[in-house]
Amino acid sequence: PLLNYPRITGATPGKPFMFMIPASGDEPLTFAAKNLPAGLTLDAKTGLISGALKAGGRAVVTITVTNPKGKTTGDITIVGGDDALALTPPLGWNSWNAWGNTVTAERVKASADGMVKSGLHRQGYPYINIDEVWEGGLRRPGPHDQAAGRDANGDPTTNENFPDMKGLVDYIHSLGLKAGIYSSPGPRTCQGLMASYQHEEQDARAYVRWGFDYLKYDWCSYSGVAPNPPSLDDRKKPYKQMGDILKTLDRDVVFSICQYGAGSVWEWGNDVGGHLWRMTGDIRDNWPSMSNIGFQQTGREQY
Repeated sequence: PLLNYPRITGATPGKPFMFMIPASGDEPLTFAAKNLPAGLTLDAKTGLISGALKAGGRAVVTITVTNPKGKTTGDITIVGGDDALALTPPLGWNSWNAWGNTVTAERVKASADGMVKSGLHRQGYPYINIDEVWEGGLRRPGPHDQAAGRDANGDPTTNENFPDMKGLVDYIHSLGLKAGIYSSPGPRTCQGLMASYQHEEQDARAYVRWGFDYLKYDWCSYSGVAPNPPSLDDRKKPYKQMGDILKTLDRDVVFSICQYGAGSVWEWGNDVGGHLWRMTGDIRDNWPSMSNIGFQQTGREQY
């Protein structure tokens, strides 16, 4: 067996913790750990560490992975703190370049299954991220029904292609993977569906209620809300607002700032609560099969 990367992960104490040990080799694999922080447990058959950290700090955990051909031992570091998310660039799968506006729950579920079947979940690719067109009010042909994007209480709704969002997220988690979702700080998404403008906290709470671990927040129609041209403070404002909200919730959510690199976002993205950010506009190509793995974004540290 091999112990792969990343070998560091972090979470906020008291919030749900989940980390799949990135080890590969002929199955079955068996896992053991020494010096796990209080509040965490290891599933010896799957290699999934879960629970909730009881305290902050930094723990070096010794991992042993065994299979019929031998064993390997190495260390992973678990960090507890208020700024311990995305210590390495998040990797995984995003629905947009694969399915665009034809994404469905079944297609997302199949991609989660594919991540496990391919072994990428053992190579540090834990994220399964739903991009645009999960929202309620989807009409084909358009225009979309903005009012149907929210229920009577103002909470976000899903369209018929996502009949049970929490059930879908629970399934992704059952594989040891993490789930991501998409919105915009503007009144509409890039595809013209309901977005989070003036419902920011309500939407964030819905995402956490569904169990999401990651939010991509796409500038889109916020151009119609911000002054033209926007100042640097105008560019920061919607991301700081959502970043501050996410910190108050009872689940860790990795926050992806998607505003195409405007205003040198790499100089302030971390200050407004972002964990990673787009540095360019869309990358358009004719290789969708090669665009499904990994995100066109960068983490706080430059690699």
